Amino acid sequence: MHWIIRSPEKADLEELADIYLAVRRDTFTWVDPQAFRHEDFAAHTQGELLWLAEMPDGEISGFMTLWSPDDFIHMLYIRKQYRGIGVGQSLLRALPYWPDKTYRLKCLDRNERAKAFYRAHGFVVTGKGASREGEYEEMTFFPER
Repeated sequence: MHWIIRSPEKADLEELADIYLAVRRDTFTWVDPQAFRHEDFAAHTQGELLWLAEMPDGEISGFMTLWSPDDFIHMLYIRKQYRGIGVGQSLLRALPYWPDKTYRLKCLDRNERAKAFYRAHGFVVTGKGASREGEYEEMTFFPER
């Protein structure tokens, strides 16, 4: 299956907010689903670079955001029906200078699927912390030199 990785247009932002809300409610089962709101997407992505994955039929399958001043991958969210087919990997490849640059992220401890995904793509645990959604691991991708 092939998809297009591109920057979102203004018309895409509503659908990205839908994905963000749905995936968080589906994945973070230990958090009250009402704690997540549709307007979170706009607030949580302020000033970030965004990429989306678009399927051949035009449906958006997922997206990724980057806080570029710190090379911090803030979000990588894939619709349930598109997980495990390479969409996330394609989004990582869209990062500037991937895989020749160091990138960081935080991944919730309870999100085992995401932690496995990042480990499989070369990220290693470099720290720990806590947030409102729970404890997390700081993970870093170091380029091979």
